[in-house]
Amino acid sequence: MQALTDIATLIVSTPGTCGGRPRIADTRITVQYIVNEIKSGVTPEAIIEDKPYLTLAGIYSALAYYYANKELLDAEFVAYQEECQRLEAEYKAGNFS
Repeated sequence: MQALTDIATLIVSTPGTCGGRPRIADTRITVQYIVNEIKSGVTPEAIIEDKPYLTLAGIYSALAYYYANKELLDAEFVAYQEECQRLEAEYKAGNFS
């Protein structure tokens, strides 16, 4: 008989890995990545086709984590996107060190 999985172990945040952002355990796939894929119309099954090391449990745990923390994560996602855009603009302007 297979052992039960404690779903609290499926999403982790580790300083120094993916900027400390929440991610699927044992991967570098962030909750933000999963949310963005789903919002773009990609199905969990299609995500697994592209990344076969993921599981449906991991993907749905990422979504559950997101919806349980939606307000906070939405703010973090916006801040991350703004930082990416700022860095891109600096790079394009030749101000990137």
